[in-house]
Amino acid sequence: MSEVPPCPKCHSEYSYASEGLMICSECFYEWNPEEAAEAAANDTLKVLDSNGNELQNGDSVIVIKDLPVKGMPRPVKAGTKVKNIRLTDGDHNIDCKIEGFGSMGLKSEFVRKA
Repeated sequence: MSEVPPCPKCHSEYSYASEGLMICSECFYEWNPEEAAEAAANDTLKVLDSNGNELQNGDSVIVIKDLPVKGMPRPVKAGTKVKNIRLTDGDHNIDCKIEGFGSMGLKSEFVRKA
């Protein structure tokens, strides 16, 4: 018996084949398993800054607005240059170290490429 792939939308293991498509019995999402495998092979993390420029690991960025930091008496000021960023998956998609603040996560919508 071949293994049934989980639903790419809700990750449910209860999916079934019907007329060449896979159907999720929980969220009713339909997908073609060949196209899903092709898309997964071509899928890469794409992070854009506030101007729409694509960011890469190791880039330098500039903060475009004052960002309050929880537990710190002062915010990260607009114009602060952040070097050697690392891209991650999630809400705060940039991991970096800012002098005077330490390691933190930033949202890409609040930075621009330097």
